[in-house]
Amino acid sequence: MSSPTPGIVYLVGGGPGDPGLLTLRGLACLRRADVVVFDRLIGRELLAHAPAQAELIDVGKESDRHPVPQDRINGLLVDRAVAGKVVVRLKGGDPFVFGRGGEEAEALVAAGIPFEIVPGVTSAIAAPAYAGIPVTHRTVACSAAIITGHRSESGQAEECSWLSAAGADTLVLLMGVANLPRIVAQLVAAGRPAETPVAVIQRGTFADQRVVVGTLADIADRVVTEGIRSPATIVVGEVVRLRERLRWFDRPDRRPLAGLRVLNTRPRHEAAELTARLAALGAEVVELPCMEMAPPDFGPLDAVLQRLAAFDWLVFTSVNTVTFTLDRLFALGYDARALGGVRLAAVGPATAQALHSYGLRADFTPSRFTAADLATEMGDVAGARVLLPRSNLIPPAPLPSQGRGEMLPLLSLRRGEKGDGGMREVRPDLADALNARGAIVETVIAYTVRPATAEPGALAALLGGQIQVVTFASPSALDGLATLLGDRTLADVLTPLCVACIGPTTADAARDLGVRVDLTPEEHTVAGMVDELVRWRQGK
Repeated sequence: MSSPTPGIVYLVGGGPGDPGLLTLRGLACLRRADVVVFDRLIGRELLAHAPAQAELIDVGKESDRHPVPQDRINGLLVDRAVAGKVVVRLKGGDPFVFGRGGEEAEALVAAGIPFEIVPGVTSAIAAPAYAGIPVTHRTVACSAAIITGHRSESGQAEECSWLSAAGADTLVLLMGVANLPRIVAQLVAAGRPAETPVAVIQRGTFADQRVVVGTLADIADRVVTEGIRSPATIVVGEVVRLRERLRWFDRPDRRPLAGLRVLNTRPRHEAAELTARLAALGAEVVELPCMEMAPPDFGPLDAVLQRLAAFDWLVFTSVNTVTFTLDRLFALGYDARALGGVRLAAVGPATAQALHSYGLRADFTPSRFTAADLATEMGDVAGARVLLPRSNLIPPAPLPSQGRGEMLPLLSLRRGEKGDGGMREVRPDLADALNARGAIVETVIAYTVRPATAEPGALAALLGGQIQVVTFASPSALDGLATLLGDRTLADVLTPLCVACIGPTTADAARDLGVRVDLTPEEHTVAGMVDELVRWRQGK
């Protein structure tokens, strides 16, 4: 039997931390990876771009701790590639800027393994930029040197001979915080004035970035006083004086959520809007999808879609009901003409926008984006036949043959008890309200909801005290998180944190589970929840 065709290794620069700084080429490599070998300093969100079946290998190193020696990392890359795998070596910053990418490339050459270099945004440039410090400036600095600030591991030279670069206008030192007093002394001895400005940037480009500014005379003491630790970037030179004028990333007036870690529990396909809005305001967002959506048994849905003409109203209570219902309608061979005699209602603007994406306009959207307001404001619905697509978490409303207003028995659950599949049942308030107003309501399962597979990193961040705010956009997110927590209760885990719920239905579900709710916006939308969080942060 012939051996497998050798794979390929991509040495990918993952950027300095902000996941938005990954290059398009790096993203393309991640998306086709069989194996990802990653460093400590990469933004962990990048790993979500790898295929679900990809092997993820953590070889994280710190300046004084190397749990996986470099020769073993080289061996991993070679072994996986020899087995025919597409390997991404995901490195913080740029692989060829103090990233040991050259050594790994040499090992691949020696083994005859094909490889490519995918440059990344180095922290030597990005961290100063996020601190409002350009490393060059036409009137201030026409040269810059990037220098390692820690000792060589090879034993061939006790110190990198970096003082030869000390004459550059701007010095950027990486991995130098532990040696900062010695670095300062050597720079002064080499002729740099003691009043030369210095900035030390901890975790540059991350949401919790911190910047300390001083001079060569006092920066070492300031760093100790402020508790600055690695990873940090040191910038020496007159360009540091530009920070106050050019500061943008860590300005509280522009990024009021800076330094706040927020857990986004929305399903992965819905998480992007909330994550983007929070990140734009400075928050570090950890995504922990607590539930996932899937198609239902299509039999009942197909049957009801084939008799759409019998209904007066089609009421959508979420973007998901729009997507799953209309996708199935079109998959059955129908088009928008099947809805010609049916009026469409949407619970809020996001749901109305989802309809618009299919070329449809909502005939009705309530003034407040709740199911209760939708039922109250729909007008005279007495005798109207209403189709209500729902998820599997809602017990079905009566079929027309059972008589108007007669409901199927509902499962009565005590607080915190779990229903079928570990998910808490929810009373069909909208169906109740419409029935009470004389409508003939028929519900149908348009999609199923189930707890998502736990993401260890995000769950560890929650349980390890690294999260300050948890957001919920649906009752099912609460149920999903309760399932992921196992023996831990929601109330125990969430009590020390700020809990934000998108609207009263979700807030009531949280309270039913014994969870204190801190924030519920007046406008029950993602934008409204973010605005409420900003007001809460500014009022602290």
